[in-house]
Amino acid sequence: MRSFLQTMVSQAFPLAMAAVAGVFLARGLQPEGRGVYATVTTTAGIATVVGHLSVGRSQMALWPVLDRHGPLVGNAMVLGLVLGAAAGAMIFCVVTVLGLSVPPQLMVMALLAVPFGVAALNLKGVLLLQSRVGTANRSTVLSALVLYVPILLLAATGTLTLTAVVACWAVSTILPFVLFVRPLGLPARGEGALARRQLALSGRYHLGAVAFHLLLTVDVLLLNVWVTPAEVGLYTVATSFLSLSRVPTDALAQIVVARQAVRDEAEARAVTARTVRLNLMLGSAAVCSLAGVSPLLIPTLYGAAFSGSLTPLLVLAPGTVAWSLLRPVEQYLVRLGRPMTMTAVAACALASNVALNAVLIPLWGAAGAALASTLSYGAMAAVEVGWFARVAGLGAGDLLPRAADVRWVAASLRDRGRGTRGLASARRSV
Repeated sequence: MRSFLQTMVSQAFPLAMAAVAGVFLARGLQPEGRGVYATVTTTAGIATVVGHLSVGRSQMALWPVLDRHGPLVGNAMVLGLVLGAAAGAMIFCVVTVLGLSVPPQLMVMALLAVPFGVAALNLKGVLLLQSRVGTANRSTVLSALVLYVPILLLAATGTLTLTAVVACWAVSTILPFVLFVRPLGLPARGEGALARRQLALSGRYHLGAVAFHLLLTVDVLLLNVWVTPAEVGLYTVATSFLSLSRVPTDALAQIVVARQAVRDEAEARAVTARTVRLNLMLGSAAVCSLAGVSPLLIPTLYGAAFSGSLTPLLVLAPGTVAWSLLRPVEQYLVRLGRPMTMTAVAACALASNVALNAVLIPLWGAAGAALASTLSYGAMAAVEVGWFARVAGLGAGDLLPRAADVRWVAASLRDRGRGTRGLASARRSV
């Protein structure tokens, strides 16, 4: 529970900062500028996923069977930098061919940070496998400070520009890599044979990982193609607001990954099932709360120009709950050694998402993109949760929240609060 609360706070902090900064971004850049910023960062995010080549999944798959973990650290850095640079160059060529309505200098600035972002993802995966959650959490908080504090200062002084915002994003993407160097003893020596083994394994997962990421982000690019940048801005405000609901669910999925990678299959299954139940409970509560306050908060915080974000937000809400189940389930499914099956599931979900967007965006704009996402997220969650349940021999009742889960969360929070008060009292007495 302590790790969960610390991780949740570390993830809530950047999202809270993003929410505050998002208000100033929206008012300073207006829907069109907000849409351009979203397109740049989304494209760089896609390059990061492409360059990652799912090395993190090979790290998780090999962690229980390798006696020496040191070479994985060295390979995490080298593979990240090399593959990230190649992906950044490739994505820039694709963007040039597509002719996205984005200033090229902004795209170059963002893509230059991609190699360091990819390496940081690999290294963070190693830290989580080592149960060094605190180091990973600190990098998240510091990265958020580097990104959002300058934005707030620029907005306060009336000097906020697109170029400055993208530059802040690039620096914040590079920072975690720098922070991981000392704790992991970098540069560490890697192994060529192990790297080839990792790439052979992770390559089979990668198409699915790319499809998984595109499923979350491709709607922004499709909106940029078929509607105005202003509509993209409305949609990204809706998705950013709903992203607050992922704080507890992502935190829980992050801290259980080490327990899902243990040798004991029964323990891994039990941990995954409990995480699914808790994520369904926490995700539903968070999404319903955000949807309930959105009609008041979005126009108040972002301005009347963003009232059009309300409809896509409400339509996307059920899909956001479904999405919260995917990460813990996929962390377990990696153990099964069925990369092509996982790839096929993600690819089918992406194909259905693109097809639905092609029909719904021209009809309903941002609301159509939200509906396409909700349907595709829900379908993918149903398939993967069903797959896990079949392998683990579980029924629906084993994956739905129980009264015992609610009592456990309440008791853990209560005990944690007592422990904190007791510690404070002891310190005062000393």
